[in-house]
Amino acid sequence: MKAALDVYYTGNKAWASCVVFESWTDGVPLKTIRVSLPGVRPYRPGRFFERELPPLLAVLEEAGGQFSRILIDGYVHLNNDRPGLGAHLHRALPKPATVIGVAKNPLAVADRFKPILRGRSTKPLFVSASDDDLDEAAAAVAGMHGPYRIPTLIRLADRIARNG
Repeated sequence: MKAALDVYYTGNKAWASCVVFESWTDGVPLKTIRVSLPGVRPYRPGRFFERELPPLLAVLEEAGGQFSRILIDGYVHLNNDRPGLGAHLHRALPKPATVIGVAKNPLAVADRFKPILRGRSTKPLFVSASDDDLDEAAAAVAGMHGPYRIPTLIRLADRIARNG
């Protein structure tokens, strides 16, 4: 099983979503989950994971599944061997899984990622991975369902986090 996660914030509340799917080419999820967390930490530069990690872990716990791959909106690694959100999530998981970062925007302090193009877009997605072969992770995201830059199920995770 695989999961695409996203988090949306309103005030001091976070809404986290989990879209569960089996195959990289699936266009319809097996199930979706949305949880809310009050009292989230404020954003602190260089400490994004402190804000984002609790909602991600909460929605994964609610999903209750064993996932082989978990996709997040962000980067796994930062420069100078610093962990990004994906590395922090990978370390915090109760069961082993590969975390794949799919970032929409470049980040100057990120490294060990591969830009990919999807659909007709000339704007890349930036794919990184915790312990998977980076080329394999990038190819998997490139081959996900949907004709647009953002794969269907990643787009759905964003929509569910924002709107339920």
